[in-house]
Amino acid sequence: MLSHESVWAAIDALAAKHRLTASGLARAAGLDPTSFNKSKRITGSGRPRWPSTESIAKALRATGTELDEFMALIPGSAVRPRARRVLGRMPAAYAQPRPLQVPLIGFAQAGVGGFFDDGGFPAGQGWDEIRFPAPGGDAVYALEVSGDSMLPLYRNGDVIIVAPGANVRAGDRVVVKTRAGEVMAKVLARRSTRQVELRSINPEHGDRVLRNEEIEWIARIIWASQ
Repeated sequence: MLSHESVWAAIDALAAKHRLTASGLARAAGLDPTSFNKSKRITGSGRPRWPSTESIAKALRATGTELDEFMALIPGSAVRPRARRVLGRMPAAYAQPRPLQVPLIGFAQAGVGGFFDDGGFPAGQGWDEIRFPAPGGDAVYALEVSGDSMLPLYRNGDVIIVAPGANVRAGDRVVVKTRAGEVMAKVLARRSTRQVELRSINPEHGDRVLRNEEIEWIARIIWASQ
C-alpha cells in the first residue's frame, strides 16, 4: 500500500541511486530545485503534500528509470523490476549476462577526425576497449566523459554507452557530433526537417539549436556507468 512517507522515500532512493541530492534530482528533471526538499513535503497547515505524477514522471525520464524500477524502490514493495531491453534484445530474466567487449574513446578524442565513419560508427585506429555487462546485439561503443558540462547526470570519468543505429526520439539523451568537430551530450528536445533543438543536461550550459547540415551524426545514449 502506498503511503505519503513511502513515496517520498522512493524519491530519495532514486536520487541516491543516481548520486544526486533531492535538489539535484529536481534540477535534473527540470523542476524547481526545492520541489523534492523535505521542507516541501508538509504544507504550512501541517498536511502531507504528495509529489505530483508529473514531477515523478519528469524525474523518471531524467534518470532513465522505468516505472516498475521506481515502484521497487518503495519500502515494502513487492514489485520486481523487469529485465531491461538492452541492445535490442531482452536477456533471460535476471540471468548474469556475458560481458561484451566495447570500443572506448574519450570525448576529447571523439572530436578529432578519423575515429568515426559517416554514420557515427567506430572507425580507424586508436580505440581502447572496455567490458560492457550486456549481451551482444546492435553495434555500440563507449565514450568516457570529461569535464562538468554533463553534470549532474554524468560526471568526469563516467563511461556512457552509445548506440549509433538506435532510433532517436524527443526526450532521448544523445551524443551529437558536428561537422566542425564538436562533440556534446544533450537531450533531444525537437527534430525537424531543418534543424535539431538540444536541451543541455547541465543547467549552467546553454541549450543548442543546430541546422541539420551542421550535424555529422546523432547517437542515442543507452547506458551509463554510474
